[in-house]
Amino acid sequence: MQAPRLTLYFDGNCPFCVAEMRRLRSWDHAGRLGFVDIAQEDFDAATCGVDLAELNRELYSWTDTGACLIGIDSMIAAYTLVGRGWIVLPLRIVVTRQLCKLLYRLFARNRRRISRWLGYTSATVCDGTSCRLDTNPFFK
Repeated sequence: MQAPRLTLYFDGNCPFCVAEMRRLRSWDHAGRLGFVDIAQEDFDAATCGVDLAELNRELYSWTDTGACLIGIDSMIAAYTLVGRGWIVLPLRIVVTRQLCKLLYRLFARNRRRISRWLGYTSATVCDGTSCRLDTNPFFK
């Protein structure tokens, strides 16, 4: 199997984030995406060259060529690679891009609270104590 073209570093303790990674993975028929749960006990942020606090602030991803993408740039790349670029079209438009970046950062800062407000609970996408990619039956 070939290496992923984009590897997403996501917060496995965030129910919304886990649901989003599950959705992306279900669309990724060509195996272009990789997923790393930064909430795993054995995860070492030093391997990324970014500290864990920074990885927790926004979604980070790395391309197979070593380019680092942050925030909405990660989402644009991921959705495009799975053939759903149209979903993130507003993120590409110059007029809305800055507003989208600001809204994304606000969301990222409050993602666990927003997950609860939106009805994403640990019971629906997680194992009860955390939302781990490897314990989620949709990833097996």
